Amino acid sequence: MKQKIFSLLLVLALLVAIEPFARAQSGFIGIFDEQGDVGVVKHKGTGSFNPKTQEYNLSGSGTNIWAKADGFHFVWKKMKGDFILRTNAAFIGKGVEDHRKIGFMVRTSLDSTSKQINAVVHGDGLTSLQFRKTDGGITEEKKSTVTHADVIQLERHGNKYIMSVARKGDLFTEDEVSDVDLGDDVYVGIFICSHNANVTEKAVFNNTRIVIPAPATLVPYKQYLGSNIEILDLATQNSTIVYQSPKSLQAPNWMLDGKNLLYNSDGLLYKFDLKTNTPTVFNTGSAKNNNNDHVLSFDGKWLTISSADQTGNSIGWIVPTTGGEPKRMTEIGPSYMHGWSPDGKYLVFCGARNKEYDVYRIPVAGGPEEKLTNTPGLDDGPEYSPDGKYIYFNSVRSGLMQVWRMKADGSEQTQLTNDDYNNWFPHISPDGKWIEYITFLKSEVAPGDHPFYKHVYLRVMPVEGGPSKVIAYLYGGQGTINTPSWSPDSKHLAFVSNTNLLFPVFPTATN
Repeated sequence: MKQKIFSLLLVLALLVAIEPFARAQSGFIGIFDEQGDVGVVKHKGTGSFNPKTQEYNLSGSGTNIWAKADGFHFVWKKMKGDFILRTNAAFIGKGVEDHRKIGFMVRTSLDSTSKQINAVVHGDGLTSLQFRKTDGGITEEKKSTVTHADVIQLERHGNKYIMSVARKGDLFTEDEVSDVDLGDDVYVGIFICSHNANVTEKAVFNNTRIVIPAPATLVPYKQYLGSNIEILDLATQNSTIVYQSPKSLQAPNWMLDGKNLLYNSDGLLYKFDLKTNTPTVFNTGSAKNNNNDHVLSFDGKWLTISSADQTGNSIGWIVPTTGGEPKRMTEIGPSYMHGWSPDGKYLVFCGARNKEYDVYRIPVAGGPEEKLTNTPGLDDGPEYSPDGKYIYFNSVRSGLMQVWRMKADGSEQTQLTNDDYNNWFPHISPDGKWIEYITFLKSEVAPGDHPFYKHVYLRVMPVEGGPSKVIAYLYGGQGTINTPSWSPDSKHLAFVSNTNLLFPVFPTATN
């Protein structure tokens, strides 16, 4: 009898021990390792991943994530060190409780009373950074000035956590705490809480990324992080990763057939088949030192590339899109090729002459180069509009790097952006309606620089000028969109993001 009582007590003890985290290991959950309910939850939660859309759908109940203990559904991965967590999250349906919650969370353990920090959006729109500094301690909160945030980012630097949130299309607003010690080995993931034990809520998470940023010891242009090639749908602003590599992949061009991309890596160009998600080397003949300035002609028959000659300077060349031995276009360098005229008669490029970088054009048929800008400071990234009337470029002449426009002969140079950021590489949509460009933070990057591995935005604005909106929030920079990356129908964009952590859920390069 005593033995039976002891056995029963042992079973009860084990049940109590595992109660705080009831695992639900069924199905494929993308970049995360496991999922389950944390704390006492009446209705079991679920989480699923759609490999095609790369969306996560969560359902869950739970009384709250607050005070001394939590109850919610969690989809997580174990991690160490610094990281950047980002997602677009939205509730499905009207919901019941104003304080139902979704977001990204970092926890020391899966116990309901664990130390934790979360970037959270509530059902009534309240957006905040919530944290519990000690096991079983009272949860504290920093409320954001942004409400109803669509984009949630949570970044860790040691014991400092930075929450960056935005409504879709807006720039980030930040809040941070610097003394939340969760230990190095933590659980990170997306979550949902209904704030009502009897209710199950649902939510969808898009653009969900876990980024391992560059370490402080990384040597620029000698050491590299891994790369994601992503395809962004302009209508939904949802992005899918179509290819990954531990190497540096840069500057995808969209070919005129709409079925292939071109990108550069390790001095070579690659043609990437969007149907099979596989790359093959693109033949550039003796040009084996290609960088990330390569542009297709408007008729899709030619490619201008930038490749170092025997002196080590970047030189402009052209090669047919069927591949072959390139023809040299510029006599001296550095010359970085950025655009074709729609009639195919001219190339425009950024050239360094007498230690000054300016915009030049040169006849494809041969002839002397012509200088189109002459102000002190860097002028870069020239690209023709589809009607051939204008050349868009970026210039540092007004202090920060901004987007400019001039007529095709270099006259009437006009500033189009004028904000507190550094804006680079304007690319005009094939339908001539929009300008895409990349934005660097002036707190991270000098006006005349566009390095790898920074917090950047991709933004679009009307081609005639006007308000800009963010279409992608990412970790990237150099190589993200150095070249035109619009799809032929102007509905999608290709770009490169970076991380030191690749996930087997996506196609991964080995070469």
